[in-house]
Amino acid sequence: MLKQRIATALILLVGLIAMTTILDLEQFAAITAALVLIGAWEWAAFASLGSKSRLAFVGTLALSIAPLWFALGVGGAPGYDASFALGFSLLGALFWVLMFAAIASFPRSTDAWNDKSRISVMGMLSLLCTWVGLVSLKALLPNGALVIMLIIMVAAVDVGAFFTGKLFGKRKLAPALSPNKTWEGVWGGVTLNVAVSIVFAILLNNYVQPFSLIDYAIFAALALIVAFFSVVGDLAESMLKRNRELKDSGSILPGHGGLLDRIDGLMAATPICVAFLILLLGGV
Repeated sequence: MLKQRIATALILLVGLIAMTTILDLEQFAAITAALVLIGAWEWAAFASLGSKSRLAFVGTLALSIAPLWFALGVGGAPGYDASFALGFSLLGALFWVLMFAAIASFPRSTDAWNDKSRISVMGMLSLLCTWVGLVSLKALLPNGALVIMLIIMVAAVDVGAFFTGKLFGKRKLAPALSPNKTWEGVWGGVTLNVAVSIVFAILLNNYVQPFSLIDYAIFAALALIVAFFSVVGDLAESMLKRNRELKDSGSILPGHGGLLDRIDGLMAATPICVAFLILLLGGV
């Protein structure tokens, strides 16, 4: 099982790097939109939507991407709108802060997760914020380095947490949601993420723009926040799956389950990362 997970993760990583570096902004936005729609199909299961309602949910998300495409300035004049991206990303960050509050109140708040409309709106907002965020990272640095940076940072949290938890995990993080996650694993993920983030900060300093000491401090804070939101995203999906008695969001990825099982942490980390980087890199 572990070998299958690693093999799938490596194939995904290579594919994402190729997609991010080779495609232009419009092509990247289109492929990312297709992936988000797959995520929407899986999210519909969290709301227990029937087949027709599921198709309607995916269709509504697709129609919602169209105006965002133009508002964000993908491929049109006057070009990428960082101010719009910042506002939308701050909205997404607020959503995930509220999700953290929901996680903290689980399982007392179980009844709140039986409302199909509420879960559908949550999915719509989180998936749209993910699409806007990833496209924004590509627009900020067209070679795709920022997209790859965020993906690797979130992956570092996962990898660090998995192996540290296996070796040293004792204190349960959220037994009602995910019995295998431990506080030791969380700190292992945070530590690896900070180390990876320092490397990226040095690369940005050398190849994008000079960093001051305060910029490095802000970047260190970003690493911690990305790690925090990555865990929140993971636990939020666990909460939704547990509420519907689902083991995985789908079966599209061998060893991982569904697409959402692989990108749950990325979904939560993307808005706050985009907001930080737009401000840090002077995108507005």
